[in-house]
Amino acid sequence: MSLTSAMYSATSGLTAQSKALASISSNIANSSTTGFKGTVTEFTSYINKTTTVDEQVGGVIASNTRSVSRQGEIQSSATTTNMAVNGEGFFVVSDETSDGGTYFTRNGSFSTDSNGNLVNSEGYYLYGWAVGDDGTVKAANKTSTDSLEAINLTSIKGTPKATSTLDIEANLPSDAETGDSFTTDVELFDALGNSHSVTMTWSKTADNTWSLSASDPTSSADGTTTTGTISGFPIAITFNSDGSLASATQTDSSGTTTSVDPSAISFSVSGWTTGASDSTVSMNLGSADSTTGLTQYASGEDTAAIGDWTATGDGYEPGTLTGTTIDSSGMVRATFDNGETRAIYQIPIATFASADGLESESGTTFTQTYESGNYQLRTAGDGAAGEIEASSLESSTVELTDEFSRMIVAQQAYSAASKVMTTAQDMLDTLISMKR
Repeated sequence: MSLTSAMYSATSGLTAQSKALASISSNIANSSTTGFKGTVTEFTSYINKTTTVDEQVGGVIASNTRSVSRQGEIQSSATTTNMAVNGEGFFVVSDETSDGGTYFTRNGSFSTDSNGNLVNSEGYYLYGWAVGDDGTVKAANKTSTDSLEAINLTSIKGTPKATSTLDIEANLPSDAETGDSFTTDVELFDALGNSHSVTMTWSKTADNTWSLSASDPTSSADGTTTTGTISGFPIAITFNSDGSLASATQTDSSGTTTSVDPSAISFSVSGWTTGASDSTVSMNLGSADSTTGLTQYASGEDTAAIGDWTATGDGYEPGTLTGTTIDSSGMVRATFDNGETRAIYQIPIATFASADGLESESGTTFTQTYESGNYQLRTAGDGAAGEIEASSLESSTVELTDEFSRMIVAQQAYSAASKVMTTAQDMLDTLISMKR
């Protein structure tokens, strides 16, 4: 090897170690960046020509590679829309809310922007499958990113629910006289979310026997305007001698009496004046031979009265969005101030045959390449895709102690290469001085 070749080799060493230092510098700068994947520098010996008597060494080539598949530590976050993937998958994001490019990231620092879209700290919008009212994904084909849309939370509206079940708990006073009557009110919601009041009358007809009737519903707003026609009453209720519920019978409009299960007594409301469709309600008075619903014990009052009254229905009026929750399967659920909880989106996880082959678009965002293979959209929790952890963030994979060790090695190698340069220069000077 000539002195000139030695200088060229040393120059390549200086260049390679400079590239290594750039990688180290970038890693250290991003040691706190969410979802950042650190780079490593790989050195390859470059040989121009080798013979049996000589070797011409061309130096070294350095290349930086990013360990995209490496899992970072997952840490908790106070923001409920922050997410981390515990596994091999990536969030699907775009630079636009529609018709934008498709990218993949582990940066789950999502928050709601002024338009209600979930966007991460790099400005990329989170995409997911829209979920229908039945709680299932709307898209028929879930294999393509064309089935995804930007997740927007402000477009979610609360929907009403007609009352379909009514659970009643109460103690009917055994010390009441035959012929005594007591009234209670229950609230029913129609399919349009309007509130109505129904007055129930409990009349003692004999020892351990009661009759339940109900008035036509009235508007809860004024309490007087009749809003529909109720049917399915009266209902005869009997109790055992120990005060537990025994049985129930129901009389229809034709006067036919039928024994019914006291835990599933059906009544209906037709002709809602609000324009809502007819309602059918399953009323639960408790199981036979139990004290889970209605009981008949002494009231313990100077004047007998119904005690421990509770009526719980499943209907509600349209609500206002109060927040969202995200589970490990990536299901996003909206919660409303009326108690409604509804699935609105499901967040997919994209996996690749070789995630390290992805091309870096930005610090934490990547694009698909030939080397990475095609993406596959999976449901979180499906095999190696990993689960989604809400209120969490994935930390940078950079380990500062490793970076400082690499920095020391790079510094020493750079100094050694520079020493080769100065030594070669001295030798050339010596060679030139021989001519003088």
